[in-house]
Amino acid sequence: MICNFYLYTLNMFVKVMAKAGAKIEVFEKVSETHFKISIKEPAKQNLANQRIRALIARHFKVSGASVRIINGHHSPSKLLSIA
Repeated sequence: MICNFYLYTLNMFVKVMAKAGAKIEVFEKVSETHFKISIKEPAKQNLANQRIRALIARHFKVSGASVRIINGHHSPSKLLSIA
């Protein structure tokens, strides 16, 4: 008898208000799923988005590949999915 087991991943959604090109880097937790982040990287060539993904991954102790931007690639308000 063959048994098939399926692994379901639960995604958590996080809202981020980002400010790129800041003088100092600030990571502020507003609630469990809402963060305000100021980063030094400019909003060019995806540098700011990569840094935001890295900070969220470090906060939730997951790999950077587990964090994905769902909405807001070109906006300060972002919706991220964490697998």
